[in-house]
Amino acid sequence: MRIGYGWDSHEFKPGIPLVIGGITLPHDKGLGGHSDGDVLLHAITDALLGAIAGPDIGSLFPPSDPQWRGADSAVFLAEALKRVAADGYELVNLDSTLILAAPKIGPHAATIRQHVAELCGIPEDCVGIKAKTPEGIDTDNAAIAHVTVLLARR
Repeated sequence: MRIGYGWDSHEFKPGIPLVIGGITLPHDKGLGGHSDGDVLLHAITDALLGAIAGPDIGSLFPPSDPQWRGADSAVFLAEALKRVAADGYELVNLDSTLILAAPKIGPHAATIRQHVAELCGIPEDCVGIKAKTPEGIDTDNAAIAHVTVLLARR
């Protein structure tokens, strides 16, 4: 068995869609990033890569490479899952915590959970999606994601 941990953060910016877990959420700002800024999929990708002692997301998909500008973060996740399988492992479950002031994730958590489970090829009851507000830590203009994954030998 292997455990991996990943985290990501991006600042809110006007004029771009907000994408979390591969789902576009209604909000007046999106997350700035070289790709689509999906903090959750980025953190999952890094957790998977970390669990197999692989390179991090920035090494595989460098922000300096123009081909990743605006890219769907599901591409990054798919590559990480491919590497996990090539190393003889499979994803058992993942747990995540999103930290952001707005929008509220609760109304969207089930949809995000379902989509992440689908992208990862695991049952929905193996995906944890939690959200917290950043009370007192002065990060109201950013979204942060923490993810832990468990892998087992295939």
